[in-house]
Amino acid sequence: MSYLNTLFFGVYPYIALAVLVFGTWARYDQGQFTWKAHSSQMLRKKNMVLASVLFHVGVLVIFFGHLVGLLTPHALYEPFMTPGTKQILAIVVGGIAGVMAIIGGGMLAWRRLTDPRIKASSTFADNMIIIILVIQLVLGMLTILPTMGHLDGSTMLKFSAWAQGIVTLQGGVAGYIADVHWIYKTHIFLGLTIFVLFPFTRLVHMLSVPVEYFGRKYQVVRKRA
Repeated sequence: MSYLNTLFFGVYPYIALAVLVFGTWARYDQGQFTWKAHSSQMLRKKNMVLASVLFHVGVLVIFFGHLVGLLTPHALYEPFMTPGTKQILAIVVGGIAGVMAIIGGGMLAWRRLTDPRIKASSTFADNMIIIILVIQLVLGMLTILPTMGHLDGSTMLKFSAWAQGIVTLQGGVAGYIADVHWIYKTHIFLGLTIFVLFPFTRLVHMLSVPVEYFGRKYQVVRKRA
């Protein structure tokens, strides 16, 4: 078990990050025409806006919440809040965002898998990634259950130490989370796997910001006679 813990949470994170960085760079360099969101809104608009807004807002809140929560050193927020307070804040904000994202993601997944027009234009990767994301969101919500059993922030500190150790290339970081609940470990492993899949799916559109759109010239569109 110690070997597997080291493999999954001490070695695999570096493999996942390497694939994420170099795979994304390679795709941008070699396949820019494939770098797009493959939006299906033109095929069917029904419930698209509501589902998309719920999903994207929820996911963005969760993503940046994880980013700030895990990578902010304890010393920076210690004067303002305790680890326990931070953990409760994460449960409340993350719970609300998680429910939003699951509802929106579920609607998008159902739409993609059942609507004939959208299903016909979807690839295996399109279907796979939305299903994986919804599963990951559900796992994230399930982590609230064991978290409620210890609101002192101790588990939060373990995950922060692990994540900061990965980012700073420390050794032996897998030991920080060796004894945490299996739901946490499953959630982390699937999250790392999403990093691996990122360069090969539509998720790359997250890195594209349409800055030029705000400064481009107006397009003249005329109705057909």
